[in-house]
Amino acid sequence: MDPTHLFELVIGMFVAIIALHYAAHRLGLPPSVALLAGGAMLAFVPGLPTIEVDPELVLVIFLPPLLLDGAWTIAVGRLRRHLIGIFSLAVGAVFFTAAVVAVVTHLLFPALPWAACAALGAIVSPPDAVSARAILQRVKLPRRLQILLEGESLLNDASGLVLFRFAIAAGVTGAFSASEAVGSFFVLAIGGALVGIAVGMVWVVVVRRLGDEYLMIAATALVSWTAYLLGEYLHVSGVIATVMAGLIASWHQHTVLSAATRMRGTSFWTVLVFLMEAAVFILIGLSLRGVVERGGGFDVVTATWGVPILIILVALTLARFAWVFASDLSIVLGNALGLKRYTPVGARGGIVLGWAGIRGVVTLALALSVPEGFPGRDFILVTSFAVILGTVLIQGMTLGTVIEWAGLSESISEKPRLSMSQAEMTMAQAQFATVQERAYDGDGKLIHPQLLDKYQRRAVAIVDYAERTEHYTPMLHAHFDLVLEVVASGRRELIRLHRAGDIDDETLHELERDLDLEELSAISAKG
Repeated sequence: MDPTHLFELVIGMFVAIIALHYAAHRLGLPPSVALLAGGAMLAFVPGLPTIEVDPELVLVIFLPPLLLDGAWTIAVGRLRRHLIGIFSLAVGAVFFTAAVVAVVTHLLFPALPWAACAALGAIVSPPDAVSARAILQRVKLPRRLQILLEGESLLNDASGLVLFRFAIAAGVTGAFSASEAVGSFFVLAIGGALVGIAVGMVWVVVVRRLGDEYLMIAATALVSWTAYLLGEYLHVSGVIATVMAGLIASWHQHTVLSAATRMRGTSFWTVLVFLMEAAVFILIGLSLRGVVERGGGFDVVTATWGVPILIILVALTLARFAWVFASDLSIVLGNALGLKRYTPVGARGGIVLGWAGIRGVVTLALALSVPEGFPGRDFILVTSFAVILGTVLIQGMTLGTVIEWAGLSESISEKPRLSMSQAEMTMAQAQFATVQERAYDGDGKLIHPQLLDKYQRRAVAIVDYAERTEHYTPMLHAHFDLVLEVVASGRRELIRLHRAGDIDDETLHELERDLDLEELSAISAKG
């Protein structure tokens, strides 16, 4: 395929992403489902070439920035508080699911070597960070379940990658050591964490010295690939290196980035992540044609492997449920013995956690990277793709319904000490104290009376609002609805003046920016 044709296909893919996202919004479907299904249909359009995805390239291009974005936005305090639960899902559940899938596969195909069964287990065991993000953005979960799923999605790829590499090595050499695999995982994880810490701290130093907001944004965008590639180059976990670098950058970005840099960077990063997430799902769909052709066609695949694949899909789903409920039971037993450090998530919370194990790009990339001639390669590839389709289409479409059915409420222990209105009150009092201190000159003469009056009235109003939030909420919404109408009126007049030739482009852009900021502030305050 010549470069021009390839570029045309990429542009066509982005056009399809916009159309499919719009269709998903109109139909009330999760975008990931629409993109995957749309990509699968496009794969069989006559005249389009078969899309062959390079697994290493896919992981390097898509995984680091999406991991960084997850680490950037995750609640670090809750991440530390629930680290044991996250490791239970990201490591324990992945290892257990891989073992269950390997055993079930060997029972279904006794002639298939254990290494091939273990490789399949490693490929389909880790739920995907991209899939989890795409689904979690559309649902409302209690903070504890949210952080467990977000934390798991950041770390479990490392577990699956280690298991996969050892399984492939065992298939090639005929030797496998479970203890060596576990030991290697911890070495890779610790090494990756150290690399990530180093990259993150270098980012903090560099960004503080750059001074140009566009250079800061560019440096931030490169952090993910730098950490990942450096980790892989040093033969440690690039996944954990990227996550750790993202956590450090996220912690320091509040003090090293200016307001303008943060706003422009957020806009750039949001669009980039949107396109990458969407491209991942559509590429998975586009890969269907090649997978089916390797299996001999739909008829051959369904007739030969349909039932075993369905059994494996059920087995890996039940394995996740078994791990979640066994972990919750261990907490209950610990509480009964007086070890009341943790609180169980409960049966309904466990069902939500169990049903949220959606697979995606990592599973596809690992399956495609199985070397030619490896025992059972075609079956592994077809099964992996079927697992992705099954979890995204079934669990992805129904997870919101399961969450609504569960009717989960926020635990008191998970609520922050201060509400948003109380935090605003504290912040307003600090601002007023600063203005009050600086409002007078050295002789005690008031030199900023308007600022002093403004921040004093604001501090008093916010204190009143914090004490009677429910009373003021309807009035607050009406207030900012009017503000938005006023902004729209000003915007119409500004455009009229520009169209009439009364103002130049520079004036238009300056005043338009002021209106944009006022509108964004009103939308944010309205909530």
